[in-house]
Amino acid sequence: MAAFTYVDAYVAINSVDHSSNVKSVTVDVSLSTEDVTTMGSDWQVLIGGVLSGTLNIEFVDDMTNGDVDDLIWALLIARASTTFEVRPDSASVGANNPKWTGSVLPNSSQVGGAHGAAAMKSVSWPFTGTVARAEA
Repeated sequence: MAAFTYVDAYVAINSVDHSSNVKSVTVDVSLSTEDVTTMGSDWQVLIGGVLSGTLNIEFVDDMTNGDVDDLIWALLIARASTTFEVRPDSASVGANNPKWTGSVLPNSSQVGGAHGAAAMKSVSWPFTGTVARAEA
C-alpha cells in the first residue's frame, strides 16, 4: 500500500479550479440499505438501495470579487446544481490519481468567524445524480 498525504488536492467547482482556497475536501458516498428480512429469520437480511452522498469542502474564505464568497453566494441563490471535480493531487488523472466528478446542489453558506481567527467557510453539499470515479 502506498500511503500519502493530502498536500496538493485539486478541487474544481463549476469547472473553475479553487484548490488554492481549499483547506480540506472529502467526497462522502453512502449506500442506503433495505431490510428484506422475512418471518422465521434469526438474522436480518439487507440489500443495497440508493447511493447518495455529499461534497464537503472547507475553504479559506476570500471576499475578493469573483472569489470564494462570490462563488458560493452566486451558486446558492441560483438554486441550481453545479458540477465538481476532486482529485487527490493536482497532477493529471491516472491510475494513481483518480478523479471524482458529478453534480451537487449548493444549499448552504455562512459568513463569520471568531475574533482573531482565519476566515473559513465550510460547505456540505448533497450530490444530485450520478457521481463517477475515473482513472483516465
